[in-house]
Amino acid sequence: MPDAVCDVAAAADPVAAVLEAHARGGLIALRTSGTTSRPRSVVRTVASWVDSFPAVSRLTGIGAASRVWVPGPLSATMNLFAAVHARAAGAALTPVPDDATHAHLTPAVLARCLDAGTDLRGRHVVVAGDRLADALARRAAAAGVRTSHYYGAAELSFVAWGSHASDLRVFPGVAVRVRGGEIWARSPFLARGYAGRPGPLRVAADGFATVGDRGSLAGGVLTVAGRGGGALVTAGATVLLADVEQVLGRATGGEVVVVGVEHPRLGAVVAAVLPHPGVLRRARAAARAELSRAQRPVLWFVEPDPPLTAAGKVDRAALGERAAAGRLARLPGAEPPVER
Repeated sequence: MPDAVCDVAAAADPVAAVLEAHARGGLIALRTSGTTSRPRSVVRTVASWVDSFPAVSRLTGIGAASRVWVPGPLSATMNLFAAVHARAAGAALTPVPDDATHAHLTPAVLARCLDAGTDLRGRHVVVAGDRLADALARRAAAAGVRTSHYYGAAELSFVAWGSHASDLRVFPGVAVRVRGGEIWARSPFLARGYAGRPGPLRVAADGFATVGDRGSLAGGVLTVAGRGGGALVTAGATVLLADVEQVLGRATGGEVVVVGVEHPRLGAVVAAVLPHPGVLRRARAAARAELSRAQRPVLWFVEPDPPLTAAGKVDRAALGERAAAGRLARLPGAEPPVER
């Protein structure tokens, strides 16, 4: 890696390393695994972060009097950005939520805080790293929490901002297009590329870039379906798991994780993991009404406390392994698999 690029993960104080790199006009490398288990390094200018700070401060109200709780590891890009923004804004970082005015959490960690009775009343919680379902946003609001939610990627930075996943509007300074079902963004916040192993970032001649996330843009609202690369082949048909999750999540108002489970004849079958059994009826009805036969889950499981990655996101790989090993609670009414 060139000397001009600072590997932030290797620094004793990653926040200071980012700000020092900005002072000398250097580049930073941010390690991110994305949707794979093999980390890659995303290279960007610090200015591509700093230029978004005024908009983030305006949208969150974070300033010199704020106290920001960032419980996740700084190795996760969203947490490092939050910590760097807080320090640049003159805000204090607090190790506990008790005296915080703001917090940065993944949806899974927010749900666990609410489950544990963590008092977040009056806090402004910025939720990212995964989809903030409307139902979880409503639950947080009932607990006195104000939520902001954004969609972006380590390579793209901010793309859209709102209060939950159904309220995402294009982020200030960003232009968004949906081309062939993929979300493309053009902004001053884009990364330069990768150091070492390549990744999903593609940049068109007109400056728009994508990481392959699928979605739609209608009435100014961006709907994000997820990364199109998550797919399985069942009985010769290719199923994009993000498409199935979008339908089931919309029907249930909660987080539904769709995984593939190996099948001796068909290669794999679609399995849906629900947060609780009470949404099974709605999920099954939506599957029959909106999904093709190959897309419909054959197996249904429930897991109210899914495993998390170190970054606080649902560990889909571990969840799939548990489903395949029979270590998830099975719900009745399996669909017969499609045969070809």
